[in-house]
Amino acid sequence: MTYKLKQLAEQLNVKLHGDGNVVINSVASIDKATEGDISFISSARYVDSLRSTSASAVIIREDMLENTHVAALLVENPRATYARVVDLLYPQQQPEKGVHSTACIDKSAKISTSACIGANVVIEAGAEISDDAIIEAGCVIGKNSQIGKSTHLYPNVTVYYGCRIGEHCILHSSSVVGSDGFGFEFDKTEWLKIPQVGGVRIGNKVEIGACSVVDRGALNDTVIEEGVKLDNHVQIAHNVHVGAHTVMSRGVGVAGSTIIGKNCLIAGMVGIRDNIEIADNVTITAMTMVTSSIREAGSYSSPTPMDDTRSWRKNSVRFRQLDNMAKRIRELEKLIKNKG
Repeated sequence: MTYKLKQLAEQLNVKLHGDGNVVINSVASIDKATEGDISFISSARYVDSLRSTSASAVIIREDMLENTHVAALLVENPRATYARVVDLLYPQQQPEKGVHSTACIDKSAKISTSACIGANVVIEAGAEISDDAIIEAGCVIGKNSQIGKSTHLYPNVTVYYGCRIGEHCILHSSSVVGSDGFGFEFDKTEWLKIPQVGGVRIGNKVEIGACSVVDRGALNDTVIEEGVKLDNHVQIAHNVHVGAHTVMSRGVGVAGSTIIGKNCLIAGMVGIRDNIEIADNVTITAMTMVTSSIREAGSYSSPTPMDDTRSWRKNSVRFRQLDNMAKRIRELEKLIKNKG
């Protein structure tokens, strides 16, 4: 798509500086942009690139205006405005509505006439597909599951039976919703499988990355509230409750029955144990292992910084000695106190 800059400013309701008639037809990074491109910066680290950019326009905060010679959209959050500009310049191609001839749909399923059902999709008894939903090739929708309005399932997504997915959600390829939670009990000689009879409830505007899994509840439902964003390879175990607008990066694993609050930021490869609670507005940095509840908002970390191998090996020995060292220090403190 092509817009004049003033058209973008009007549609996004933002402040325009400079020539509103410049034509914008694509986006590019600030240092690679050329004529017809719009770019953005949100950090003073890139001011030098802003000064020298060849972009036709930029998206910046007003306090950066003195550093540019090109037309600009002036906003509080350049990155967020950039995202909206990309949506306008690169509208997604909508597939044709209707049901592909190779789809296998149970007669009792309810399919909106405005939905798109792709090749080799399987939709089981009692399932409901709402208006403008897109179910791409190879997806499986289990018995009595519900897919909300304008939700998009990319190829080979599997939604097990009895799951509810809200409106305007995105599930990327090979993600799985409603698989059994990991529930077993050892009985003398064998592990007995505990039937997982709960479901999964996913709110509106949730995005789930490729190859991520949300397990069904053992008794109660696993719940993902509205606006949650899960990256690729995220594991949400049975009976977990994730609060609204929480974001999890690649490789996060959340064990069963844990409650995570709203507006949390959980970085890559974090592990969160079972049956704990995490407050609203918590940030957990990469590689952290969360072993107990977090009751207050804030930033939490636990990984050990990288070191050269020789030093790491020495320090790993010291780690195992810490308990004995602590005991010796307490004994020395008692001796000093008694002598005093």
